[in-house]
Amino acid sequence: MAESNWYVVHTYSGYENKVKADIEKTIENRKLQDQILEVSVPMQDVVEVKNGAKKNVSKKMFPGYVLIHMVMNDDTWYVVRNTRGVTGFVGPGSKPVPLTEEEMLPLGINVKQTFSDYEVGDTVVVTSGVWESTVGVVKAVNQGKQIVTINVDLFGRETPVELGFTEIKKM
Repeated sequence: MAESNWYVVHTYSGYENKVKADIEKTIENRKLQDQILEVSVPMQDVVEVKNGAKKNVSKKMFPGYVLIHMVMNDDTWYVVRNTRGVTGFVGPGSKPVPLTEEEMLPLGINVKQTFSDYEVGDTVVVTSGVWESTVGVVKAVNQGKQIVTINVDLFGRETPVELGFTEIKKM
């Protein structure tokens, strides 16, 4: 797999969440999950005082910008660049510049990834959460998001459930 990095995309102000949703929909439609790994609009919790009352609200850390974890190639560049509301990548000219690890740390986004040896067809047991002690067979593995999809029996039907690498172990 080619190297993935975080890139910053400039959007029209107020369109950050719409751009995120549109890119995620395109990823699903074009089956680009292994190339565009994550789309993020960093938020921060702040306390606002209005009319003497304190209120906790989430605000965008960088209004007008969306962060994208992706493998840069012609296809992914085209998909992101031609999404409605995107004005371009951050970087000189038309060349996107990936964020460094030092730039990612204050955002609370984990740059270092752990890769697992889980494979489709592995039998696993869930070690924590609501599905604890459930046994399932791995149907899909997403190394970028560090999750696996297993089918669990829910009301007599097989239902896909996404779980983090730390929530399961091989049998």
